Amino acid sequence: MTDFRTTARAAEAAMRDVFEATPLQRNEHLSERYGAHILLKREDLTPVRSYKLRGAFNAMRKAMDGPHDIATFVCASAGNHAQGMAFMCRHFRVPGMIFMPVTTPQQKIMKTKSFGGDFATIRLVGDYFDDTLAAAQCYCAEVGGHFLSPFDDEDVIEGQASVGVEIEKQLQDLPDLIVMPVGGGGLASGVRGYLGDSVRYALIEPSGGACLSAALRAGRPVRLDRIDNFADGAAVARIGEKTFSRLRDLDPARAMTVSEDRLCTTMIEMLNVEGIVLEPAGALAVDALKDLAEEIRGKTVVCVTSGGNFDFERLPEVRERAQRFSGIKKYFILRLPQRPGALKDFLNILGPEDDISRFEYLKKSARNFGSVLIGIETTDPDNFERIEARMSAAGFAHRDITDDQVLAEFLI
Repeated sequence: MTDFRTTARAAEAAMRDVFEATPLQRNEHLSERYGAHILLKREDLTPVRSYKLRGAFNAMRKAMDGPHDIATFVCASAGNHAQGMAFMCRHFRVPGMIFMPVTTPQQKIMKTKSFGGDFATIRLVGDYFDDTLAAAQCYCAEVGGHFLSPFDDEDVIEGQASVGVEIEKQLQDLPDLIVMPVGGGGLASGVRGYLGDSVRYALIEPSGGACLSAALRAGRPVRLDRIDNFADGAAVARIGEKTFSRLRDLDPARAMTVSEDRLCTTMIEMLNVEGIVLEPAGALAVDALKDLAEEIRGKTVVCVTSGGNFDFERLPEVRERAQRFSGIKKYFILRLPQRPGALKDFLNILGPEDDISRFEYLKKSARNFGSVLIGIETTDPDNFERIEARMSAAGFAHRDITDDQVLAEFLI
C-alpha cells in the first residue's frame, strides 16, 4: 500500500500543472519582534486566496480517475471551499453544484461565480448552514453526484498535505515549529500526517469555535453548542472524524485558542505594517505568536497564513473590535444635565489625545438630565483613568458599557 508521504508528494507535483507553489517568506517585522526566524507560508496568495483549492483539486482529480463516471460535483459552503471547488470545476471542465446559505454575502457569491464560470452553478438554500448541507446532500443523492467534503475526506486531507510538502522543499529542512489554524482539521491533519512528529506544532482555533480542543478533552469529535462565526474560515462546530483520527494523540497543550477581538488587532497590524490582507482565520497563526513568544525565541517558525478572502466592508467592524480590545476605545452611558453649557463642560474634560467617535441621545425627555451614548477614542488606554476621574469630579454620572455584551448588541 502506498504510504501517505508518497501520495502527498504526488498530489503536490500534480498541482504544478494548475498553480505555482505559494511563497515561504521570511517576515522581518515579526522576526525582529519575537527574536526568531519567522516565515509565512502564504496560502493567501493561491489563485483563490486560500489553501482550499488544494484539497478540491486532489479529491476531484482522483474521483475522475476512478471507475465511475461523475455526473456532477456537489458541495455546501459559504466561503473558501466553494471558491476552491468552483475554480477546479472550471479547470477540469466538469459541472459543479454549489449550495450556499441564503444569507451568504453577495461578494462571496459573485467571487464563486467568477471562479467557476459556466461550469459551476450556485443554489441558495436555507438560512443556516445545516439546512444548506442537508439540501446539498439530498441533491447529490438524487443526481448521483460526487459530494466534496470541505475537510473530512481522505483525498482532501491528502491535498492539503501539499502545504507540508512545499514547506519541506522550500526550507530544505524542517522548522522548529509550524503554527497552523484549525477549523475542520483538513490542513492540520494533512500537514501533520505528512511531516509527522519530526516537527512541533501549534494548532490555533478561534475561541468561539474550538472544536479540536473540545474533541481532545472528550477523546472524540463533539458538537459545540454555539460557535462565533467571526472567524468563519475556522469556526466549525464539530471537527471531522477522519481529521481527528490523525490529531487525536496531539498534546492538548498544543491546541491553542485566541480571542476574536485580539485577532482583529493582528489583522489591522498586518494590513497597516506589512500590507498583507488576511481574513480572520488567515491571521490565527500570526496572532498566536503572542502566546508563543517565550517558546519561539531563537527558533525557526513557519506560520501558515491560510486565507486572504476578506471583505473590506467588514473593516470598520475589525477596527472597532481591535480598538476595544487594545483599550483605546470605550463606550459610556453619560447622564448629561439639561442646562446650557453642560456639553461644553464635558468637552473640557477631554485632552488633546482624546476624540469623540460617537454621540447619541438615548433619552432626552427628562427635565433635568438626558442619557447619552458616547464613544471615546484615545491614544493610550491609561488616558481613560484620567477621563473617568474628571467626569466623576465634575459630577457627570457615567457607566462604562464597553464590555457589556447585551447593551453593546443593542446600542453599539
